[in-house]
Amino acid sequence: MLSNQEAFFTFVIMEKVAFIINPFSAKRNYLPFLNELRKKVENPLYYISESIEGTDEFIAAYFNQIDVFVAIGGDGTISTVARNLIHTDKILAIFPAGSGNGFSNETQFSKNLAELLDKLKVRKSRKIDTFTVNGKLSINVSGTGFDGKVVKEFEKTSRGFKNYIKVSLKTFFTYKPIKLKFSDEQYQKYNGKYLMINIANTRQFGNNAYIAPMASKSDGLVDMVLVKKFPITYSPLFAFRMFTKKLKGDDYITYLPVSEIEFKVNTKNWHLDGEFNKIKSPIHVKVQPSSLHILV
Repeated sequence: MLSNQEAFFTFVIMEKVAFIINPFSAKRNYLPFLNELRKKVENPLYYISESIEGTDEFIAAYFNQIDVFVAIGGDGTISTVARNLIHTDKILAIFPAGSGNGFSNETQFSKNLAELLDKLKVRKSRKIDTFTVNGKLSINVSGTGFDGKVVKEFEKTSRGFKNYIKVSLKTFFTYKPIKLKFSDEQYQKYNGKYLMINIANTRQFGNNAYIAPMASKSDGLVDMVLVKKFPITYSPLFAFRMFTKKLKGDDYITYLPVSEIEFKVNTKNWHLDGEFNKIKSPIHVKVQPSSLHILV
């Protein structure tokens, strides 16, 4: 039990903080987090959201009363919360509970509630970039082609890293490269067929798979990553380089740092921060510099 003084201190510090829980993340195993939160924080304001609309409505209802919104879930949950906070002075905080947790890894949030509460007491923040794909927000890595198809098939499973690998391998052998055509003349030399096209605001998809090891979330740019379909014999080297932050431009990979770009692809299958979306070409990608406050 907390002493009266400790309870009062915790209550005061946790004022103007709201916790938004995605109950479908981490195989619906959110109760341990919620039970620990209740033990450490007196009367925490939390919301168990079962829909994007519900999250939006909760944030709108409490927007003027809350300074920090804590997203408990994966990159999709975080992106849903973040889109309500873009271009405001509200702060995004994270407790990772997804299958990949790419954005959480890149912003130094761990599955340690005590550590998160310490950050909330200090309440320091900094601004980072976000970007849009045809007006739809992305905060981490989005893409089309092979990985868009993988996400579509992955959502039919019970998720988890093992299922992601299984789906990826199965898709690799059957997937036909997509056609890419740039609008801007300076990029038309890169027109062609690609296994996948990624737009990276941070370095990794998740699970420490670094698709864009030189990307920065605060430089006003995203890395457009063009990956040609490679022979199966190249797969082990590609995977090794990706998981050791050593992917670099070669015969199969091209990096284009851009702040804004337009192009066409012959598919509508995209993932935005790991969530499947249908998006029609032409595609317009635009960086929103310093548009989101993140807890540090």
